[in-house]
Amino acid sequence: MFKEFKKFIMRGNVVDLAVGVIIGGAFSKIVSSLVNDLIMPLLGLILGKVNFSDLKYIIRPATEGVAELAIRYGAFLQSVIDFLIIALSIFLIIKLLASLKKKKEEVEVIPQPSKEEVLLTEIRDILKEK
Repeated sequence: MFKEFKKFIMRGNVVDLAVGVIIGGAFSKIVSSLVNDLIMPLLGLILGKVNFSDLKYIIRPATEGVAELAIRYGAFLQSVIDFLIIALSIFLIIKLLASLKKKKEEVEVIPQPSKEEVLLTEIRDILKEK
C-alpha cells in the first residue's frame, strides 16, 4: 500500500496540482490585498467617500453582552470583486497556454506528400536522369 501511495504521489499531475494550490493561495492573498487596499478605497472615493468594508444592514443592534447582528454586504462585494479578478486572471492564463500549445502543434505538423506525389517525384527524377 505504501508503494502504491508513493507511486500516486510522485506522478506529475499530483505534484503539479499541489504546486498550483500553493501558488493559488499566495495569488489569492495578493489579489485580496489589491482589492482591499487599492481598488475598494479608490472606488469608495469615486462614489462619494464610501468605505465598503463598513457597509452593512443592521438586523439587531448591539446591546449589553450581545453583539450586533448585521448583514455585511460591503465585505461581500469585496469578496465578489476578489473572485472576479482571480477568475479573469485564470481565464487569461489558460487562454495564453492554449494559444501557445496551438502554435506549437501547428509548427510540429509537417505535411507529408501523398503517395501520388511521391510516385510522380520518382518518375520526374528518372526522366531527368535519361
